Amino acid sequence: MRYPPSVLDEIRARLPVSAVVGRRVKLTKAGREFKGLSPFNAEKSPSFFVNDQKGFYHDFSSGKHGDIFSFVMEIEGLGFGEAVERLAADAGVTLPKMSVEAEQREVQAKGLVEVMALAEAYFQDVLKGSNGGKARTYLDGRGIPREIWAEFGLGYATGERFALRDHLAGKGVPSELMIEAGLLVHGEDIAVPYDRFRDRVMFPIHDVRGRVIAFGGRAMSAEVSAKYLNSPDTPLFQKGRVLYNHHRARKAAHDRGTVIAVEGYVDVIAMTRAGFGNAVAPLGTALTEDQLGLLWRMTDEPILCFDGDKAGRRAAFRAIDIALPHLQPGKSLRFALLPESQDPDDLLKTGGAMAIEAVLDRAMPLVELFWSRALEAGPVDTPERRAAFEKRLREQLQVIPDDNLRRYYREDMDRRLAAQFQPRRMERVRNVPGRYQRGNGRQMPMPAGASIRESIRPSESLIRTAIFARSSTISAREALILTELVREPERLPRHADELAQIGFTHADTSGVCRAVLDFFARAEAGESPLTEDALGAELERRGLRSALVRIEAALRPGDRLRGTDDKKIDQDSVLRQAMTLQRRALTLNTELRAAERAFSEDSSEANFSLLAELKAQILALDGTEAEIERESDFSLQ
Repeated sequence: MRYPPSVLDEIRARLPVSAVVGRRVKLTKAGREFKGLSPFNAEKSPSFFVNDQKGFYHDFSSGKHGDIFSFVMEIEGLGFGEAVERLAADAGVTLPKMSVEAEQREVQAKGLVEVMALAEAYFQDVLKGSNGGKARTYLDGRGIPREIWAEFGLGYATGERFALRDHLAGKGVPSELMIEAGLLVHGEDIAVPYDRFRDRVMFPIHDVRGRVIAFGGRAMSAEVSAKYLNSPDTPLFQKGRVLYNHHRARKAAHDRGTVIAVEGYVDVIAMTRAGFGNAVAPLGTALTEDQLGLLWRMTDEPILCFDGDKAGRRAAFRAIDIALPHLQPGKSLRFALLPESQDPDDLLKTGGAMAIEAVLDRAMPLVELFWSRALEAGPVDTPERRAAFEKRLREQLQVIPDDNLRRYYREDMDRRLAAQFQPRRMERVRNVPGRYQRGNGRQMPMPAGASIRESIRPSESLIRTAIFARSSTISAREALILTELVREPERLPRHADELAQIGFTHADTSGVCRAVLDFFARAEAGESPLTEDALGAELERRGLRSALVRIEAALRPGDRLRGTDDKKIDQDSVLRQAMTLQRRALTLNTELRAAERAFSEDSSEANFSLLAELKAQILALDGTEAEIERESDFSLQ
């Protein structure tokens, strides 16, 4: 029995390869892939790899390669139809009965794809022609270069009611097919169907295979009520199950180890221009469960990047509710909130790619935004309100399906609740007869009206101490990691995955890291030699030579991974240790920023203690580095 490609794609989208293979093979995480022992040959060392982003497995011991269908066929000895039925049941996908009518619909779907391709070509020609002047002026005014027009297939629909209809009719396309493709508006009260898109810049929307399945249009007239208009749902297109730019972003997401979801077409284009080709958008709607599943297929922790206004914050809060019932160990979200009244395009124009990078580096984990949302819901200044607040939190966490993950969320909320409310329980305890305070080593009556514990107000001298200090210099640890890899890029195959997963706190180190990872991706594709000279030329081309000079200047004398005459070191092992410490430091610094915000809002003893404790843990990392330094005769600070 033959099945429509759309059904097979749906099954693949719902069942990651690792989930299917993991039933038969014990898999362990290896960078952005999974590895395990071959199910086809007896072996002692893992040579079997699974890649969820690319949707395949590969067995180096036997040379076998395929997707979830071929794996089930190989392991269970099933035919293709049986494998499809088995996996469709697992994925909860209802298989169509391939009747004569169903086969006709499949043929018709192919016809719809051809119609959409003709429409795309028409819109592109109009944009380039004499009728496209207004749209060209708009795109030029937005700073979108002509090469981007071609890359994203941008076009223009004139204001005429029948322009596209007449053009397609001239190509032999019947109006019924145009209606089914969503290109014409029709109805019982409409005598003659007319073009859906008029006087709009056109953005083609593609499926995961790169075929045009719908359009989005941006109105040129300010008087039009719908600024953006998408195609209606059709046999090819269901808005809540598609991500704009998905087909282009998949490879970039795999190479970078993350995917960024922004709000609209122009936002995606702005991110791409800034060097973030791993950007997608949910077509101007709230994120759906299906779209979340597509994001998780590309990476374990997608970044949702929202505009910095109230609407953007509400969209982020809605995404939390979509995600909570589907969270699993290792699968979560991060949230990057842009400065207020700015979208990615605005930020790119005012601050360049580094400004966008800085926002993404500050992306907060889901649990942090979940807590912030709870605090913003209303005052918690009475016992009744605090009790209701805690009850709401616990009820919302009940939807997390994994028991262990739900327990960890509860423990995290308990710690936050204790820090938030415990000081308040003590702040207003008044003196009563018989109460005493200590003074000069003896018991003294407490003055009437005095509280047992007052809020701490830090003095100027205290603010200047290490507890409140924040450095704007480049960390020697970050400098060491990058200079080692820049000087010896042949080590990147062993460290690129780890490098992609850690973050850097300074704009110079963030920019160089991104360039190094992009260079390595091209080297892996055979587009560049993996040499120091080639990498240096890439940094020069990107204007990062001066940044590299500043990074190298942050190193102390002797900050290289080399041993003494009588003592050799494992450079790769120590570099991995440096990256591990960097990842820990970034986690602690994220918590530190949250603690600083809490202390600025409520300078209580509990908040001060948390602040000091986090600073102590960060300083302890320096002690860890010192231990490594003594053992290996080099510096990591």
